[in-house]
Amino acid sequence: MARSARLKLALLAGGVVLGHLAALEWLGRQADAISALQAMAPTMFTRLLMPVQPPPVASVAPTPSPPKPRTRAALPAKPPASEEQEPVKPEPPVRAEDPPPAPAEPMAEPAAEPVAEPASAQADTAAAPVAEPPAAAASAPAAASLDHWPLDSRLSYDVSGHWRGPLYGNARVQWQREGSRYQVRLDIDLGLVSQVLTSQGEVTPLGLLPRVYEEQRPGKRRIARIGEQVVTLESGRTLPRPEGVQDTASQFVELSQRFASGQEKLEVGRSVSVWLARPGGVDHWTYDIVERELLRIPGMGEVETYRLVPRPIDKPRGNYTAEMWFAPSLQYLPVRIRVNMGTEAWLDLMVEKIEQR
Repeated sequence: MARSARLKLALLAGGVVLGHLAALEWLGRQADAISALQAMAPTMFTRLLMPVQPPPVASVAPTPSPPKPRTRAALPAKPPASEEQEPVKPEPPVRAEDPPPAPAEPMAEPAAEPVAEPASAQADTAAAPVAEPPAAAASAPAAASLDHWPLDSRLSYDVSGHWRGPLYGNARVQWQREGSRYQVRLDIDLGLVSQVLTSQGEVTPLGLLPRVYEEQRPGKRRIARIGEQVVTLESGRTLPRPEGVQDTASQFVELSQRFASGQEKLEVGRSVSVWLARPGGVDHWTYDIVERELLRIPGMGEVETYRLVPRPIDKPRGNYTAEMWFAPSLQYLPVRIRVNMGTEAWLDLMVEKIEQR
């Protein structure tokens, strides 16, 4: 009888422990379900993008330097009156029988000659700058440059790869913009394994300004927040925010815009650098443009691309690297992405369809 009671107590204690563990797991899942992202309205895509001859890239004009102030040339000083006047001839004496001389006709006064300004006035004139245009007029081109960003786009990829055997699936990169807000979302679906990378922030004339970056996979969510001065990592640690920092998702659109606008030249032999923020840290990456390659894309034919390969970094946070192929005839979008996970695992994303609003 006592043995039966002890067994019941043990089962009850075990049930309580299991219940607590289940409750903790549920609370953890609820915490992971809380996202820092803001909902974006769904986009209706209406057309397929096909290769076209890219327009000439107009490099971004440097900011013009302010005009130099104008100075007035110093006028020669007027010579003294004694040097200009002719010597006065003595008039002959007037005799009584001579008629009085006729009154002389009034002579026109000579035009006044410009008087040289004193040295102090000339100095003031030289120091006075020419009037600048209003600030509102100067900011107009900056606001208009936001229209040069691509329309809402969705790139669908066919995925193949290898990790303990062959891998197959699909992926999408979707770009959305609402005014000065943007979202870049990368979805990778390999059946039992899936992952979503999302970047949200602001669009500026100088580039994307990420605010929140999120990595999500089943049961796990990691977030990095990018402020004006610091980047807050998943652990709560903060790091100084580098100028022009991007994240793993936003870099695809940011680099496309740099190439399309002429901020960076897409030429073999050149390189492009970018800071990338992730939940685990901030790293500086440099991509070398190593070759020009023709890719055969189903439904599009042969497309000219430029392949970018990352350089090794000093303190890598894992063994993930990404090679990218950008196509000038397809708005400089990344038509192929190869994710290398060490030397034995990899994913190859090849575009099969590009939709736009």
